[in-house]
Amino acid sequence: MKASLLLALVCTAVLAAGARADSPGEPETLVRKVQEYAQKATAVAKTAFSMVQESEAAQQARRWLADNADLAKQRLAGRKEQLVELWKRMPAA
Repeated sequence: MKASLLLALVCTAVLAAGARADSPGEPETLVRKVQEYAQKATAVAKTAFSMVQESEAAQQARRWLADNADLAKQRLAGRKEQLVELWKRMPAA
């Protein structure tokens, strides 16, 4: 993820330098071009994230985590019951 962000920043810098070379006297044009690029990059990133979230691998991972979380809760409840029974058996000091 950090590499993608770095790439986006580098591309923004290159775009800004190119825009500056095209119109050195118009900073508004430069700002507008950078804003347009940022909007396009944001839209692409949102699309990519939604594709990853909807992918079969992500769905399987979520199911696996949910199943194992339930198993962990069951095991924890069992250990808790064992500790309660052990505590009841301990003689009072």
